[in-house]
Amino acid sequence: MYFDYAATSPMKKEALDIYIEAVRHFSGNTSSPHDEGTRASLLLEQCRTEIASRAGVLKDGIYFTGSGTEGNILALLSLARNKPKKHIITGMAEHTSVHSAMTVLQTEGFNITKMPLNENGIVTAESIIAAIRPDTVLVSIQHINPEIGTIQPIAQIAAEAKKRGILFHTDCVQSFGKVSLDSINADAMTFSAHKIGGPKGCGAMYLSPFIAAKPVFPGLTHEKGIRGGTVDTPAIAAFAEAAKKAASLEKLWTLRHLLKEQLEGSSVKWIEGNDSNQYPGVIGMCIPGIEGQLVMLALNAQKMYISTGSACDASSASGMKAALAMGMTMEEARQFFRVSFGPETTEDEVKKLGRALLHAAEQGGML
Repeated sequence: MYFDYAATSPMKKEALDIYIEAVRHFSGNTSSPHDEGTRASLLLEQCRTEIASRAGVLKDGIYFTGSGTEGNILALLSLARNKPKKHIITGMAEHTSVHSAMTVLQTEGFNITKMPLNENGIVTAESIIAAIRPDTVLVSIQHINPEIGTIQPIAQIAAEAKKRGILFHTDCVQSFGKVSLDSINADAMTFSAHKIGGPKGCGAMYLSPFIAAKPVFPGLTHEKGIRGGTVDTPAIAAFAEAAKKAASLEKLWTLRHLLKEQLEGSSVKWIEGNDSNQYPGVIGMCIPGIEGQLVMLALNAQKMYISTGSACDASSASGMKAALAMGMTMEEARQFFRVSFGPETTEDEVKKLGRALLHAAEQGGML
């Protein structure tokens, strides 16, 4: 029973079918001037249009990447180097790729302010406004937190940044294809295929065509010089197909409420926001006194697969960034684990998960 959709999701049949068809019939390099290359290029542009439509952005700003991680790094470095100012605001609980980009920028003389999450798991627009300085060039705040599923007020933050002439980037890897992105109005956004039933190794980023972004690697030819390497046309076609059908939020809320009902009165603690700023498919939890790693291993023995945080941080304490950003001690954060649902999750599976978590809480993590 799979409860780790926030880490990756099984590939949708429709996406796999499109992938196989594109491998068979669109083998040309999209940059080649012959007919086979032109056919592949036309397919690529159709996919670009589809992704742009789903993100609510202009097609000319979509660039395909190898992952959400690559998209975050390319977008942030490109935007930050766009102006002479040297101050950036981001969140403490951002994805590792965002922190990686910030580390690089620090070596170039940038000052980084990392904002904590409040008690509801949110970085508020008011806190961002208070952190803005005369030399602030960029704000980067994720849309949906991958560990606890809180939805950040990024439309409001983007509007406040724009008023002040500050660039705004948002990591939409956990939100693209799941919730609407239409009202964000960001200068840059990043997406990933495998979070929504597409293939791994494929993503996209949006860079506003109204901004003269600096390529991280000058002189490249693919994707208008923003990202090098021959594009993976079949993977991109599968990505576009996977994006066409969003997961049912109503179903995810039903599953979430079902699990909460089962665990009511137990020692299992939920780490979440208010319903109005919560994505229902991601649940942060802990059992006081029991390390999350032990809970994960106990459920794994029962073929129930959960996570202790972001899969990109599985080997370090960084997987508990949200818990730490909310003010938990390291000891408390080590008790954190994550459950995440997807379109294929059933009520019967959630009931079994609830019973297993109750048993784990009663037995000190041992099933």
